[in-house]
Amino acid sequence: MAGPGGYRYAAMAEMKTKETDASVDAFLDAIQPERRKRDGRVLCDLMQQVTGFEPKMWGPSMIGFGRYHYKYESGREGDLFLTGFSPRKSALSIYIMPGFIAYGRLMEKLGKHKIGKSCLYINKLDDVDMKTLEELIRRSVEQMKDRYDV
Repeated sequence: MAGPGGYRYAAMAEMKTKETDASVDAFLDAIQPERRKRDGRVLCDLMQQVTGFEPKMWGPSMIGFGRYHYKYESGREGDLFLTGFSPRKSALSIYIMPGFIAYGRLMEKLGKHKIGKSCLYINKLDDVDMKTLEELIRRSVEQMKDRYDV
């Protein structure tokens, strides 16, 4: 797209992660190996209980709970889930959207895990304290609800 002075600007990329109508149950049923499938079901039930939201598929491989609308100063905006997960081959990826800065003490009690900016990686649920994981999810969703007036 040509802008003032003939400069070319790239169109803003469309968000790839969107809520779909795909079946969460069908997705979970197809997961292999069996342990990952069991962990996916447990995590799905836990997140539904903690958030009060029904699970929804976001893109082909993420299960999200709730929704918020974000808008950056750059003008980019969109919708995303408040929390969610993806039962990937290498690990369970749990999305803690506000990140982990405010949760140092919980992270110390959690058990075996790795983190990215807003992603918690767990090999299997047996590696973590489930009460601590539940509290982490609860607090992160409360923080997102406050931040985005959900």
